[in-house]
Amino acid sequence: MNRTTSGIRRRRRTLSTAAGAAVFVLGGCAVGPNFARPKPPPVSGYTPHPLRAVTVATDVHGGAAQRFVRGMDIPGAWWELFHSSPLDALVRHALEANPTLAAAQATLREAEAQLRAGESALFPTLTANASTSQERVSTAPEGTNVAFPAFTLNTASLSVSYVFDLWGGTRRGIEALRAERQFQRFELEASYLTISSNVVTAAINEAALRGEIAATQEIIGIETQEVAGLEREFNIGAAADTAVLAQRAALAQAQAQLPPLQKQLAQQRNQLRAFLGAFPSETLGTRFVLSSLELPQTLPVSLPSRLVEQRPDIRASEALLHQASAEIGVATANMLPQLTLSGSYGTEGVGGLFGPALAVWSVGPGLTQPLFEGGKLYEQRRAAIEAYRVAAAQYRQTVITAFQNVADALRALETDAETVRAQAGAEAAAAQSLDASRRQFHLGAISYLSLLTAEQTYQQARLSLVEAQATRFSDTAALFEALGGGWWHRADVGQAPRSRYPPIFDTLAR
Repeated sequence: MNRTTSGIRRRRRTLSTAAGAAVFVLGGCAVGPNFARPKPPPVSGYTPHPLRAVTVATDVHGGAAQRFVRGMDIPGAWWELFHSSPLDALVRHALEANPTLAAAQATLREAEAQLRAGESALFPTLTANASTSQERVSTAPEGTNVAFPAFTLNTASLSVSYVFDLWGGTRRGIEALRAERQFQRFELEASYLTISSNVVTAAINEAALRGEIAATQEIIGIETQEVAGLEREFNIGAAADTAVLAQRAALAQAQAQLPPLQKQLAQQRNQLRAFLGAFPSETLGTRFVLSSLELPQTLPVSLPSRLVEQRPDIRASEALLHQASAEIGVATANMLPQLTLSGSYGTEGVGGLFGPALAVWSVGPGLTQPLFEGGKLYEQRRAAIEAYRVAAAQYRQTVITAFQNVADALRALETDAETVRAQAGAEAAAAQSLDASRRQFHLGAISYLSLLTAEQTYQQARLSLVEAQATRFSDTAALFEALGGGWWHRADVGQAPRSRYPPIFDTLAR
């Protein structure tokens, strides 16, 4: 190997070392743990036993069979699967006007501004100073009677300082702010999902209440006819007064069930107005009945490994875990030496503001090392570590709750279909029994008590069928909410904030 080649290699090593030192000085190392996203739970399903691929079907409204498709994606506007234009319009209005969403959007913008403010710590600080003061020497030199006149001292300077992020404390702080911004983003996504789900559920509840009111009014009509018939028979001596009184009591009992249902309907309408950001006195023209809603027949079942990506609450909890991890690095860096480079250039002069002045400048590094603070920095680091453990436990609980929500919704839909079938059969049988009992009573074949029992049985069966139909719609909406609601197909929120610092800092901050 000749001298020329050896010299070239030495110069390369020197340049490489210098470049490495420059990177270390600019970015340094980042103390504290490097965050790694938690792995998905090692499970392949949501329930101990496999669910049916298709639910049972019943020939009533809302009784269609529902098919579960494993791995099927979820549309962003999942409520459109109910095929109700009024419902679609109501959800869109709520997503535009709900105050809770406006607050969540503002909170996200606040977090973005805080992130951009935190990024400024990677830049040097430049400060301009200017001052003028009237001064006078208070004593004359010893042995003289010289009196010094007052004079004006003018100073002007430009100062620059830069704190080297040797240990990555500043970058860990920015990492924590990024995680906070991510948390607020998914909090906004969760708000969107909650509001849309609440509106759909409120509309279904309104439809159910209208169905129960209609059924109650139908029962009141039947009871009224029975009272009139018994009164006619009593007038001709064909019925006992006890039967008339009992039928009037049954009618009064049916009528007493109507006001509470009407109160619930009014309150449900007020709740819908609140979701829309409206006041109770404002007009809400849309009216919902179960017959206006179509039951979605193809339902998604996301893979368990995808659920942790889809649920906004899980992603928000993950962001808090990331933030807690970064805070450990911040607390660790605060215990280590801090290197600062500062310099200033200015002028000092006596007399007028623009009179002759002397140039004054300074430049130099400064090193600060905490020596004793009563254990504060050590305990702050311990607190950061425990905060991370808290966030990890809360993350795990959030994941468990999410899986429980999906399992509950799937089981509910499986049993809801069977409940609708059973209640439809019970309602049909009760209606036939009531017709037969009415004929037999007027023929004198059965007592009035048997007829009254048949009427009460039909009344309960009719209301139970309406409730079962509405529950199936509500649990379908609950499944979409439990699976995350398809927010990843929406582009109106969640855009990444604009970075303020150059690419070299961006690279070092990762």
